Amino acid sequence: MHPHTPPHETTRTTDVLVVGGGIIGLVTAWRAAQRGLSVAVVDPEPGGGAAQVAAGMLAAVTELHYGEQTLLALNVASAQRYPDFAAELTEASGRDLGYRACGTLAVALDSDDRAHLRELHTLQQQSGLASEWLSGRECRRLEPMLAPGVRGGLRVDGDHQIDPRRLSAALLVACERAGVIFHHAWAERLSAAGNRATGVVLADGTALEAGQTVLAAGSLSGRIAGVPEGVLPPVRPVKGQVLRLTVPERYAPFLSRTVRAVVRGSDVYLVPRENGELVVGATSEELGWDTTVTAGGVYELLRDAHELVPGITELPLTETRAGLRPGSPDNAPMLGPTALPGLQLATGHFRNGVLLTPVTGDVMAHALTTGELPDEARGFTPLRFARTPLTQRFMEQPA
Repeated sequence: MHPHTPPHETTRTTDVLVVGGGIIGLVTAWRAAQRGLSVAVVDPEPGGGAAQVAAGMLAAVTELHYGEQTLLALNVASAQRYPDFAAELTEASGRDLGYRACGTLAVALDSDDRAHLRELHTLQQQSGLASEWLSGRECRRLEPMLAPGVRGGLRVDGDHQIDPRRLSAALLVACERAGVIFHHAWAERLSAAGNRATGVVLADGTALEAGQTVLAAGSLSGRIAGVPEGVLPPVRPVKGQVLRLTVPERYAPFLSRTVRAVVRGSDVYLVPRENGELVVGATSEELGWDTTVTAGGVYELLRDAHELVPGITELPLTETRAGLRPGSPDNAPMLGPTALPGLQLATGHFRNGVLLTPVTGDVMAHALTTGELPDEARGFTPLRFARTPLTQRFMEQPA
């Protein structure tokens, strides 16, 4: 059972109040509690959120894009922490996370894709990242289910995977065992007094007070009333549709690692789980708050996946889901203190929320106990978007 706020209690005070019980909110709460802080989480359904839809690729290398070297460093740091993080969380929760160090194969289906992958390989090498170029024949030898037209690919043994649903469930248990309090409600508005955030007011009027309030509600972070203008940079929802199929035993092993490609200009990936599940994703749609699973989205994902792995059409389709990624103005996370004392952010992770879970927990625990970001996260302060004199003054404070 989750601890609840007593029905007649109007105010409860903790050191830290985390708004949002997805994986980012939960890892923030868990790490803060480990530092000896009293922590509460506000969420109608803790353990939900985008993690219930995400595929769980830990793809710091294959998701590298031009101009994202700053984000690359944070992604790589988080990926490197994953083995120890997964072991620690498994011990703390007693739950298996579905962490697999199985590697990733990114393949090209035509000459243009092949040229793009060659450029990506060069960028990876220039960035000090390990990847190996394979011929089409070598790709098919590695993964026999690949289409015969594969023209080449990149083998990245360091890009792993985790099951985000298991990760979320384990973080929930770890938080409970660490003494985190859960309020199963939505935060209607932020409370402030004397130019300082002091907590939130719930939908039923209950006031929760805290020394530090963290907005970690994913794409919903910007929908909480009471946040002064200019304090919270825009957080937009980006819809992603994802499919789940089942690999019958007679077809196993279907794929031994994550396989991905660009088909008709869209990314498609297939993530095999040890339990026989195969996750196929994902669309990227700027459609506001819509989470409808559409026939067009399902068709496009299956069509593109079929071009990559033709045998997928023989598999049972077991689930279709759509979720919302939280996008910041530059699609990088916003971490740590804001221009409003007492208010911190842990949102805007866009497509890297699962990958960045370990480092986000460490960064936020540091920020909540010291008031500052560690060096590795300085580039992701919410103040990087500041334009007003108030926020500029905070940006110019000495480290």
